[in-house]
Amino acid sequence: MSNYTFPKGFLWGGAIAANQTEGAYLEGNKGLTIVDLLPTGKKRMDAMLGNISSFTPQEGEFYPAHEAIDFYHRYKEDIALFAEMGFKALRVSIAWSRIFPTGEEEAPNEAGLQFYDDLFDELVRNNIEPVVTLAHFDVPMNLIEKYGSWRSRKLVGLFETYAKTVFARYQDKVKYWMTFNEINMLLHLPFLGAGLAFGEGANKKQIQYQAAHHQLVASALAVKACHEMIPDAKIGCMLAAGTVYPYTCNPEDIFQGMEKDRESYFFIDVQSRGEYPGYAKRFFKDNDISIEMEDEDAAILKEHTVDYIGFSYYSSRATSADPEVNKNVTGGNVFASIRNPYLAASEWGWPIDPKGFRITANQLYDRYQKPLFVVENGLGAVDEVTPEGEINDDYRIDYLKQHIAEMGEAIEDGVEIIGYTSWGPIDIVSASSGEMKKRYGYIYVDRDNEGNGSLTRIKKKSFGWYKNVIKSNGQDLEHKSPLNS
Repeated sequence: MSNYTFPKGFLWGGAIAANQTEGAYLEGNKGLTIVDLLPTGKKRMDAMLGNISSFTPQEGEFYPAHEAIDFYHRYKEDIALFAEMGFKALRVSIAWSRIFPTGEEEAPNEAGLQFYDDLFDELVRNNIEPVVTLAHFDVPMNLIEKYGSWRSRKLVGLFETYAKTVFARYQDKVKYWMTFNEINMLLHLPFLGAGLAFGEGANKKQIQYQAAHHQLVASALAVKACHEMIPDAKIGCMLAAGTVYPYTCNPEDIFQGMEKDRESYFFIDVQSRGEYPGYAKRFFKDNDISIEMEDEDAAILKEHTVDYIGFSYYSSRATSADPEVNKNVTGGNVFASIRNPYLAASEWGWPIDPKGFRITANQLYDRYQKPLFVVENGLGAVDEVTPEGEINDDYRIDYLKQHIAEMGEAIEDGVEIIGYTSWGPIDIVSASSGEMKKRYGYIYVDRDNEGNGSLTRIKKKSFGWYKNVIKSNGQDLEHKSPLNS
């Protein structure tokens, strides 16, 4: 018997993003966006870091987001499967470039607005609460090419217009909103996170933190608009979370771990507390970073803080002040981390740390004292289809079972958690690698890394398992579901 009870009305479900699922990249008058320029292969990481040679797709390259898993045309089929599992919520994102293809139109694109009307209607019809992210690694390409993306103040007003447009349109259908997905990704993969491309000799830190300021102001203005336009809605921020452990008890390592945590917490400190923390001001001073601010920015940030903290958790990290120790860094992870000798790792080198999930949730709640929403958690793995057409993903069940149990313990610790939407409930294109073989879903999609396949959906063993988790409100994690139940 578990030592915890999940709250009544807990929002169990899954999370996807427009750029990794929808495809139909030019359909319905949609404009180009960030992921439409991210190919598979070796060039992808270079592009995500901001080294972009062209602002148009190139002949001979494969761009997996262009078709993705064709959710744009197949969403009813997929939502029916989510409903069969008993989902209470589905986290999605709106593609900014479907609503304003260049980001600068005077009137929004009706075809894009209608698509999300239809999508939200289908969710509501299936008793699934839409949880909607305004910007999930998504900036209209025109704004990147013309203004340099978020380095320009111009984007603050354009984003506010976009936010107000979708709030007005969907105010009766959507009650949970988030502003920017994994806003701290701007520091790690600046093009993927914020559409930032760099020329030769660019002062990257200066550009990144100026862009961050513009995003933080835009986030606050979206919060303001949401509170005014949809008073009964909740709007949050979103962090790529994962506690950074000091490698040893050497005070230098302890301090390094604190600094690494603060690198991410900075964004949420501003969005949740409404002002720049002292450590950030010192960091700017020590690194000759000068943030241009408008007179009204301080008041905007202070008066329009978020209602809840959304976060993704995949793994913890470890750091050291010793350069020799730092040579032993894990591969395959966006966030550099020393290999933790106490933890196993996924096939992509991500440490598997269920206890770190509980630790991270406690630290976030202690720090902000606002409700948390776990909006991403899951295991990317290679799934094999048996000759009988089955996928026995016990490793995924084991990963999720351990993490959900630790989330339950965090709730017992007193942490207020709104819900849990595991990442990629259906197989989708990996944001970091562009692969399809890195699968997270309860539902297999027949598509490979080169874009081949029928796109047929197949239930995995974890489908029935998660269905039972939801049915029992998290009390039955041991149930071994027969395949395809």
